[in-house]
Amino acid sequence: MNEPVALIVEDDAKLADIFSSAVNAAGFVTVVAENGRIALDLLQNQTPVLIVLDLHLPGVSGSEVLTFIKQEAHLQNAIVMLATADAWLAESLRAEVDFVLMKPISFAQLRDLTGRLRPSTTI
Repeated sequence: MNEPVALIVEDDAKLADIFSSAVNAAGFVTVVAENGRIALDLLQNQTPVLIVLDLHLPGVSGSEVLTFIKQEAHLQNAIVMLATADAWLAESLRAEVDFVLMKPISFAQLRDLTGRLRPSTTI
């Protein structure tokens, strides 16, 4: 059985590790991109079920990554979850994403939420 893939886009290595571990514990295979450029490169060829996206990234911003996601047909069904401490920017993007999580985000909070989002597999 193939586990669904989640992309974690987070430049803080400790947070990326926590997010990746939490989403992995919910039954996803996780791929981590530590900046927006890497995220864009990965999203060219991959179709994650879930994308956990920080907004303040070096180089290419999370907002730019979100614009790319929304323009790509193969990513239209991806669940996009913002993970940010920037309440104003998050609110301005709320209509374009499925979830907004305000940092700090606990391991249990992210694990439990993503566990509920995990697609069921049928045989």
